Amino acid sequence: MVISKTPFRISFFGGGTDYPAWYLKEGGAVLSTTIDKYCYISCRVLPPFFHIRHRIVWSHIETVSSIAEILHPAVREGMRFLGFDDRIGLEVHHQGDLPARAGMGSSSAFAVGLIKSLLALRGQDIDQHPLALKAIELEQAVLKDKVGSQDQVAAAYGGLNRILFQQNGEIAVQSVPISASRRAELGDRLMLFYLGTSRIASEIASTVIDSFTSRQSELRRLRAMVDEGHAILVNQANLDDFGLLLDEAWRIKQRLSNAVSSPLVNQVYRAALDHGALGGKLLGAGGTGFMVFYVPLEKQEAVRKALTGYLYVPFKLVDEGSTLIHRQPEITPP
Repeated sequence: MVISKTPFRISFFGGGTDYPAWYLKEGGAVLSTTIDKYCYISCRVLPPFFHIRHRIVWSHIETVSSIAEILHPAVREGMRFLGFDDRIGLEVHHQGDLPARAGMGSSSAFAVGLIKSLLALRGQDIDQHPLALKAIELEQAVLKDKVGSQDQVAAAYGGLNRILFQQNGEIAVQSVPISASRRAELGDRLMLFYLGTSRIASEIASTVIDSFTSRQSELRRLRAMVDEGHAILVNQANLDDFGLLLDEAWRIKQRLSNAVSSPLVNQVYRAALDHGALGGKLLGAGGTGFMVFYVPLEKQEAVRKALTGYLYVPFKLVDEGSTLIHRQPEITPP
């Protein structure tokens, strides 16, 4: 059996510029961090004592006779993508610390963890960068989901990073060089809330992609904010400036599509700012899900009380990307 542990992420700046439709023409960048909430995937060879070939456990329990019958698209196409077939039965279990389709990069964390687990089951290792690229290929080329390229990189690498997307398609990952104490200061001022609903990110992403031609100035400004946010962190500037920059970025991102926000999101955002938050954003493509706010320490209790109707989720920033927490290969590589 193999078990992978893959972190979810919080993206601060640059979201939207990580879609190939944009960065292959203009280049893009994202500033993001991974947190101590994880996607766990276990894989093993299914013993040959049952009247099924594969067993997939997620929000459903699937018992099927062939890969083609698997309903979970990432598992079905991921197994095919990596060269698995029905000669060997597999059992795949998914568990997550956070709900899917809520803006935390869960689909990409799943793709990264699945690839890492399935390859490890065959005794194969994969480094961070090729792991990220394989997950991007699975989601964008194989599944044809309209998703960006930041979440797969964040999940594979882990840490607080500036991720650069080049016009030639290359992706570079730069760890943000700050001290542990500075990183802790940032983490202590971030508050995460769950609004209690979910959405399909690719559907909202489609409306954002459609706006690229008419919203070029907004996207260029969002790209520039990655470097500004990076500079605030590394140059020992007033950390509150990071929160104010988040506010500006969120206001700009809302102009990319009407689907990015909602009346509920606007209401929650306004309440947080009225009680001391300096800035924040809805995570992911938009619509609903998790919101993160930058809140000075002395204002956090007031913000927590103002958002009493929503689930407050404490978290910490983490450095480690997708890892194996249990490994016992069961399949000889072809």
